[in-house]
Amino acid sequence: MHPPSRAIRTPDQRLRVFVSSTLKELAPERAAARAAIERLHLAPVMFELGARPHPPRDLYRSYLDQSDVFVGLYGDRYGWVALGEAVSGLADEYLLSPRSMPKLIYIRESDAREPRLTELLDRIRSDDRASFKYFTDPRELRRFLEADLATLLAERFDQSRQATPATVDSRPADIGVHLPSPLTELIGRERELDELDQLLRPGGVRLVTLTGPGGIGKSRLAIAAADRVSERYPDGIRFVDCSPVHDPQLLPNTLAQALGVRDIGDGLVLDKLSMALHGRSMLLLLDNFEQILDAAPTLSRLLAASPGLTIVVTSRNLLRISVEHSFPVGPLELPAGDSALTPRGVAGNPAVDLFVERAHAVKPDFEITDANVDAVVGICRALDGVPLALELAAAKIRVLTPGAMLTRLDNLLRFLGGGPRDLPARQQTLRQTIEWSTQMLDDDERALLAVLGVFDGGFSLEAVEAVVDPSSGTDVLTALGALVDSSLVGQQDSGERSFFSVLATVKAYAIEQLDAGGTTADVRERHARYFIGVGRAAESEIEGPLQLDWMERLTDDRDNLRAVVRYLLEHDDWDRAAAFTWTLYIFWWIGGYLGEVRIWMEAVLASGAPLSDLSRAVALYYTRAITFWQDRDGQVIPGLQESAELFHRAGDPPGEALTRVSIALALLVAPDPDVQQAQAQLESSLALFREADDPWGAAMALVALGRVALLQSQVDGAFEDFRESLALARQQQDELSETIALHHLGWAQLLRGEPDAAQQSFETSLGLSARLGHREGIAYGLEGLVATEASAGRVERSGRLLGAAERLRQQSGLYNAPSFSFHQRWVDQIRTGDAAAAFARARADGRELTSAAATEYALENRVQRNDGGAA
Repeated sequence: MHPPSRAIRTPDQRLRVFVSSTLKELAPERAAARAAIERLHLAPVMFELGARPHPPRDLYRSYLDQSDVFVGLYGDRYGWVALGEAVSGLADEYLLSPRSMPKLIYIRESDAREPRLTELLDRIRSDDRASFKYFTDPRELRRFLEADLATLLAERFDQSRQATPATVDSRPADIGVHLPSPLTELIGRERELDELDQLLRPGGVRLVTLTGPGGIGKSRLAIAAADRVSERYPDGIRFVDCSPVHDPQLLPNTLAQALGVRDIGDGLVLDKLSMALHGRSMLLLLDNFEQILDAAPTLSRLLAASPGLTIVVTSRNLLRISVEHSFPVGPLELPAGDSALTPRGVAGNPAVDLFVERAHAVKPDFEITDANVDAVVGICRALDGVPLALELAAAKIRVLTPGAMLTRLDNLLRFLGGGPRDLPARQQTLRQTIEWSTQMLDDDERALLAVLGVFDGGFSLEAVEAVVDPSSGTDVLTALGALVDSSLVGQQDSGERSFFSVLATVKAYAIEQLDAGGTTADVRERHARYFIGVGRAAESEIEGPLQLDWMERLTDDRDNLRAVVRYLLEHDDWDRAAAFTWTLYIFWWIGGYLGEVRIWMEAVLASGAPLSDLSRAVALYYTRAITFWQDRDGQVIPGLQESAELFHRAGDPPGEALTRVSIALALLVAPDPDVQQAQAQLESSLALFREADDPWGAAMALVALGRVALLQSQVDGAFEDFRESLALARQQQDELSETIALHHLGWAQLLRGEPDAAQQSFETSLGLSARLGHREGIAYGLEGLVATEASAGRVERSGRLLGAAERLRQQSGLYNAPSFSFHQRWVDQIRTGDAAAAFARARADGRELTSAAATEYALENRVQRNDGGAA
């Protein structure tokens, strides 16, 4: 038995995943595991994330005590056995994990494993509560862990259900607390947290704005407050960073993306948001709202339409709308100045505690002593108790004593005077602290910090290297590391890439320095060129086996991609703007960004500037094709025909072919549908795609041709089109195209009298859509299974799946989008029969399912068949 572990805080999330492995040997694997855990919005509990003055054994034992899931990663090494211990820390972590704790074990393929590790693994295999898999590389490990954690959570959730189906997870789709995972403790804000707790009580304030200067700690306080009250919001919490949003008109699009509401460019985003939020008890946390204050009326409209919605905003300025409750955030309390200072006397003071806590991160043995207490308090007072200023100063404790730091700080503050007269006093203090921090950097590091101001959102090392002036000779990796060490730049892992970010306050300072140096234009141009290159690379690879990887990477870069388009439009660079958006067509479509693209391309057309044939073709496509189903007067067809002709003239066969698909779809929904002309357009499209050797396009054209065949009751012909489309998709290893082809094939099979084959197609399509996170595909898959379950007489399953599909479409903004499904004919048959009442009850039950729970329910028979159970 060992003594109770000392209390050591872990990342502030409710579900914690402890990762056990050797550190150096499996560093890439640990990075992959961390990325998988964070992608599921869980908290990784890892030894290297702790920077506290505690013995290592105390640290991992305390972390293990506070964790919910055990993940073991094993390679070749058994690990170091400390003096006086019988086993290594690696073995000790496993042996100390509670028997009741779920354990996911991953073993790297190896022929050189140490004997003691082999013995440990043999013991683990005998643990009936541990599941284990072998992996070959970090990428495969990440896929395994992400899938297994999702399955584990679903199983645990399933076990917590009561026996009655009606009680299955009464919360709507996509619930959960989605907040950034703070890696540090919130210090000195207990009073504010209590006050916010009261404001956010049931029946309390519905819009709270935390105001204060940059760096005062609004965001950190808001996140902690939201996490504290999370149990009051059964439909979850969403965090939205508004700092990359530069146009108030785009706030609805940004909220739609955060809530999983598809923005398909039909101009109804705000209506879709209201529909998605209606009836939900949810909290939205909108961070850094000050640059889009004109969007405040949007929040009033959402609150009026959604009685269960509460909004917390952080902003340097008030929104000044009627429902707003102001909550000013001030600096941390400072030690009283009327008595002698002692280490014991200042212990517990918020400003001092924050400084010491952050100092521990870079110098774990730092403590307040009689010799340094005056200097530490002097630093806190000089910085007015502003949290970010204290954190930046504490980061220097590794190289400066408190006394030396105070002298340098005092000298610089006096030199700088009051700072810009139009800034509030505390904001002047913060700016001066950032300035002071940069004085301790070398020239390359200061220059790099200025360059980083050009990025929106996060950025990778490769992006930084591309944006830095190649003639400067800067060692980017070393300089960036120095900025991370100085707390001026944050670092996190995104998959196998390191990703970096700067706070809005530091970014503002960086832009100021960039402008002062006269290099802004050159840096922004290099930034644009880099991401234009990313777009070209994505265009050629996103239609194949790397589709999911590219979607994840582009999603990480999305704010910078938007920034490039804004830059090009601001400089009237219409041709490059159009070409860039065209290379990312699939990303905009899958990711739900077509509404923004439509706005950009409307600006291109409205410019009145002479455009190249390709640019005008692209702009016409984006402004016409994505809303073809709303065209009841046939007005979009001339624009699409012009677009196709321009693509042809520009020598872009795939562009022309894709536009002809849209022409065909528009012809089919016109007041006087022209089926024959639509079919001719699709046959022309297919020929163009094949001539251009474009399997993705050919697969899409075949699906559209099959649709036309079904509308003409040519079921066998449609079946052949869909089957050929599926073959092309699988040949390309394009999972998105595969889900589309499978969905359509399922309908052809069902209409041919092959319900078992249709069931398999719909199930496979649904499973792939869930893996891709493609919510429209999930809705389609559920609707297909509504029909197959109904045709088999399983009325309750059919009703429950229909309710789940309807709820998902409502909350995803897909309720009024064009769809291709025949499930309504089976639904109508049941609703006019003896089972109507049972079907209605099941449908109501289904509307309470999350999309994950609905998918699991829909696929449970497939799992049983695969396991050899009953069908």
